[in-house]
Amino acid sequence: MTPIPTAAGRRRRIFVPQPTAPLPPAPPPLPDPPIYRDLVRAWADRGRTLPGRHDPEWVRLVAPFPGLGLFSDSRDPRRDGR
Repeated sequence: MTPIPTAAGRRRRIFVPQPTAPLPPAPPPLPDPPIYRDLVRAWADRGRTLPGRHDPEWVRLVAPFPGLGLFSDSRDPRRDGR
Protein backbone atom coordinates (compact mmCIF):
# COMPACT_ATOMS: atom_id res chain seq x y z
CA MET A 1 0.00 0.00 0.00
CA THR A 2 1.07 3.52 -0.74
CA PRO A 3 0.73 6.23 1.95
CA ILE A 4 -1.01 9.39 0.69
CA PRO A 5 -0.98 12.67 2.68
CA THR A 6 -4.39 14.32 3.08
CA ALA A 7 -5.33 17.98 3.56
CA ALA A 8 -5.70 17.50 7.32
CA GLY A 9 -2.18 16.09 7.59
CA ARG A 10 -3.32 12.53 8.32
CA ARG A 11 -1.95 9.75 6.17
CA ARG A 12 -4.36 7.46 4.39
CA ARG A 13 -3.32 4.19 2.87
CA ILE A 14 -4.76 3.18 -0.46
CA PHE A 15 -4.48 -0.18 -2.16
CA VAL A 16 -2.69 -0.15 -5.52
CA PRO A 17 -2.96 -3.57 -7.17
CA GLN A 18 0.08 -5.06 -8.85
CA PRO A 19 -0.07 -5.46 -12.64
CA THR A 20 -1.26 -8.86 -13.74
CA ALA A 21 0.27 -11.12 -16.34
CA PRO A 22 -0.80 -10.56 -19.96
CA LEU A 23 -3.87 -12.41 -21.17
CA PRO A 24 -3.32 -15.53 -23.25
CA PRO A 25 -4.09 -15.18 -26.98
CA ALA A 26 -7.67 -15.82 -28.02
CA PRO A 27 -8.37 -19.15 -29.69
CA PRO A 28 -8.97 -19.03 -33.45
CA PRO A 29 -12.64 -18.60 -34.40
CA LEU A 30 -14.55 -21.74 -35.27
CA PRO A 31 -15.57 -22.11 -38.93
CA ASP A 32 -19.17 -21.39 -39.82
CA PRO A 33 -21.50 -24.39 -39.95
CA PRO A 34 -22.22 -25.60 -43.52
CA ILE A 35 -25.76 -24.17 -43.50
CA TYR A 36 -24.40 -20.63 -43.00
CA ARG A 37 -21.72 -21.07 -45.68
CA ASP A 38 -24.44 -22.18 -48.12
CA LEU A 39 -26.63 -19.21 -47.17
CA VAL A 40 -23.77 -16.72 -47.63
CA ARG A 41 -22.93 -18.29 -50.98
CA ALA A 42 -26.58 -18.03 -52.11
CA TRP A 43 -26.77 -14.37 -51.03
CA ALA A 44 -23.52 -13.56 -52.80
CA ASP A 45 -24.77 -15.23 -55.98
CA ARG A 46 -27.86 -12.99 -55.88
CA GLY A 47 -25.79 -9.83 -55.29
CA ARG A 48 -27.04 -9.24 -51.74
CA THR A 49 -25.11 -7.44 -49.00
CA LEU A 50 -23.16 -9.78 -46.75
CA PRO A 51 -22.20 -9.12 -43.12
CA GLY A 52 -18.53 -8.30 -42.75
CA ARG A 53 -17.97 -7.81 -46.48
CA HIS A 54 -17.28 -4.66 -48.48
CA ASP A 55 -20.49 -3.09 -49.83
CA PRO A 56 -19.85 -0.48 -52.55
CA GLU A 57 -23.45 0.80 -52.47
CA TRP A 58 -23.26 1.50 -48.72
CA VAL A 59 -19.93 3.29 -49.20
CA ARG A 60 -21.53 5.46 -51.89
CA LEU A 61 -24.55 6.26 -49.71
CA VAL A 62 -22.57 7.30 -46.62
CA ALA A 63 -19.97 9.33 -48.53
CA PRO A 64 -20.09 13.10 -47.90
CA PHE A 65 -22.17 15.06 -50.37
CA PRO A 66 -19.75 16.42 -53.00
CA GLY A 67 -21.57 19.76 -53.32
CA LEU A 68 -21.03 20.86 -49.72
CA GLY A 69 -17.81 22.77 -50.41
CA LEU A 70 -18.99 24.64 -53.51
CA PHE A 71 -20.50 27.70 -51.83
CA SER A 72 -18.81 30.28 -49.63
CA ASP A 73 -20.21 32.52 -46.92
CA SER A 74 -21.62 35.95 -47.80
CA ARG A 75 -19.13 38.82 -47.82
CA ASP A 76 -21.87 41.18 -46.63
CA PRO A 77 -20.90 42.25 -43.06
CA ARG A 78 -24.53 43.19 -42.24
CA ARG A 79 -25.79 39.73 -43.25
CA ASP A 80 -29.05 41.19 -44.52
CA GLY A 81 -28.58 40.03 -48.13
CA ARG A 82 -28.14 43.48 -49.74
